[in-house]
Amino acid sequence: MSTALITGASSGIGKAFAEELAARKTNLVLVARSGAKLQQIADELTEKFKIQVDVIVQDLTEPQATQTVFDVVENRGLTIDLLINNAGFGDYGDFAERDGERQVKMVQLNITALVDLTHKFLPLMRQRRSGSIINVASIAGFQPIPYLSVYAATKAFVLSFSEALWAENQNYGVKILVVCPGPTQTEFFTEAQFPSALAGSNNNKIATPETVVKDALQALEKGESTVVSGGLQNQIIVNMHRFLPRESLVSLLAKQFKASPN
Repeated sequence: MSTALITGASSGIGKAFAEELAARKTNLVLVARSGAKLQQIADELTEKFKIQVDVIVQDLTEPQATQTVFDVVENRGLTIDLLINNAGFGDYGDFAERDGERQVKMVQLNITALVDLTHKFLPLMRQRRSGSIINVASIAGFQPIPYLSVYAATKAFVLSFSEALWAENQNYGVKILVVCPGPTQTEFFTEAQFPSALAGSNNNKIATPETVVKDALQALEKGESTVVSGGLQNQIIVNMHRFLPRESLVSLLAKQFKASPN
């Protein structure tokens, strides 16, 4: 039976990955800050699917957090067949006016923790000549987004990094996939402190976490490098840069994402 490690597993897409993989009889290692939520999910999945679920309570923005996760996995004698780097958050607003420490933590979680966990587990997969890594990016990674400047930039990094790794590992039996969801029914908008008017503007076009997970796992099975989840609208969004000058595109997005004055 294979084992998957999922970061950000206490809610949203991470939780949906856990539920779908558990249904496929995959053992799990769940990582997040919330011990109570993780343990509840672990208990439910263990009872329902008769699998092994390990819990690691860890804030991945803390120093040495990724080393702690890796050491726990090693000490428990676990082999990670699928690594899902899902943990991340956004922050809405004018960069110059937002909390600077929060911007740095966003980079630490969305980029640094993802890179470090990948670097810890990928060599082991290459040695075994088997394994898979899914990195969760966003359609925001295909172009700069004013008022989500750091978030979009982190997801652009994840997109580029993951596609490069996909090519590097073609001959090692290791699959690398980057999944790029559009707006999804998660806590993202609340955590990012989106204005309610903007957060609710696309309610009829928001995907479920389950849809994102099914798209991702299907693409992984096919050996694809990248999957844009969420239908035709998201495909159009990620290709807009092909048809508009960059300044025009960014100016258009600035108007779209700027909150109306109260």
